[in-house]
Amino acid sequence: MKHLAAYLLLGLGGNTSPSASDIKEVLESVGIEADSERLDTLISELEGKDINELIASGSEKLASVPSGGAGGAPAAGGAAAAGGAAPAEEAAAPKEEEKEESDEDMGFGLFD
Repeated sequence: MKHLAAYLLLGLGGNTSPSASDIKEVLESVGIEADSERLDTLISELEGKDINELIASGSEKLASVPSGGAGGAPAAGGAAAAGGAAPAEEAAAPKEEEKEESDEDMGFGLFD
């Protein structure tokens, strides 16, 4: 991922076909050592291709992937209807809100 991020940064900077040494230079500027094997694979896979076209093609493919977020609501509604009416005690009892976890007890802040 770090190699691809450096490749994309170079592309944003105007270098439309970054070389392996360009990517290594970007990574080393932030203290990251480049993996030569992965870098060579990335360069060979992207050679001669327009990165903007690849991103657009990938976005189209991701749009066709189903996501599971909406599947649970109808099943829960159907189960409640099939089960009949809930007893009055359960319907009248207020739901307990889940307590959100605080980041304060982790011992560090965002900018520490």
